[in-house]
Amino acid sequence: MTLDLLAYTLNFAGEPGRLNPVKLFLDADIVVQAIMMGLILASIWVWTIIVTFMLRMGSVARRCKEYEEGFWEAHNFETYQKERRRGDVPMGKVAGAGLSEWRRNASLKTFDPEGARQRIGMAMNSAVGEEADNLAARLNFLATVGSVAPFVGLFGTVWGIMNSFFQIGQQQNSSLAVVAPGISEALFATAIGLFAAIPAVIAYNRFSHRVNAFEARLQRFADKLHAALTRQLEAH
Repeated sequence: MTLDLLAYTLNFAGEPGRLNPVKLFLDADIVVQAIMMGLILASIWVWTIIVTFMLRMGSVARRCKEYEEGFWEAHNFETYQKERRRGDVPMGKVAGAGLSEWRRNASLKTFDPEGARQRIGMAMNSAVGEEADNLAARLNFLATVGSVAPFVGLFGTVWGIMNSFFQIGQQQNSSLAVVAPGISEALFATAIGLFAAIPAVIAYNRFSHRVNAFEARLQRFADKLHAALTRQLEAH
């Protein structure tokens, strides 16, 4: 009842010459309807990921900038790290991994400079990779929708066209008036597939670039901290 009312509302005051997406959905075959609903849900989830990623990335970048500025101005890295432990800052986790490994190496009775450098570097590189993976966790869904949605929509179109030709055989009537509505409903599935896929592909490419740039920023921070910590170990 709700969909029927929505279809009537979107029919532009009942003008028959206007395309009504809701009516196309309601008149479609049950298989095509199921495909359309799946694509619509995928599109909603895609936009949810896009919005949440933009908000999260903006917040993470802002907090990391504040953290890094304060970190290099601090007189003692460990004291600053303890003060910032409350915040979930990726750059702070990288620094924490490096400082923890630095403390362990500094407490060793037998000091191995080369081994210490490698262990500190590996600890921070691992933290950098982990933080980048956490940021990119949902991006695989965008890539999947971008590559699969057009084909899913095309399957719905093929099924709808097959059903239209079947109706021609049943009614013994090859008039365009008989075939056209079914074909329109079938093509609507492809349109929804493209509607889901296009923003997913654009967002995936854009967000992958931002994650890579952020990972490079974390890596530069890790390299600078690695140099500072190894200098302290050598002077120890």
